[in-house]
Amino acid sequence: MNPKQFLTWGGVVLLVLGALGYVLPGGQILGDSWYLTPGENVAHLVLGVVAVGAAYMADAKTQKLLTQVVAVVALFFGLYGFVVGGNPPLNTFGLANLETPLDHILHLVGAAWAGYASGMQKLLGMK
Repeated sequence: MNPKQFLTWGGVVLLVLGALGYVLPGGQILGDSWYLTPGENVAHLVLGVVAVGAAYMADAKTQKLLTQVVAVVALFFGLYGFVVGGNPPLNTFGLANLETPLDHILHLVGAAWAGYASGMQKLLGMK
């Protein structure tokens, strides 16, 4: 997978999540285990549009940089969620609901996916 593919598919995933957050009652995807707040829905929709747009309008260097930024930001939210445990402020930084372990795991999966797609494993000396 390359950055363009990541931005395309990741963008679609974010758009679907943003839409589901508005369509499903209370934004509940998996009940209390995973739900989306209005702030998250906006963030997912905006980031999804940016990702898909970048996949088709940005050059390869910019696509790689954006994918690396996604990896770092998703890693931050995944790790930060575990650090604050079950007591984060609602909509941390106005962007992310970090109340359940599933939130943290999904952010870490996104970070790993973006890191792999951007070739960050080479930067870290991994092959």
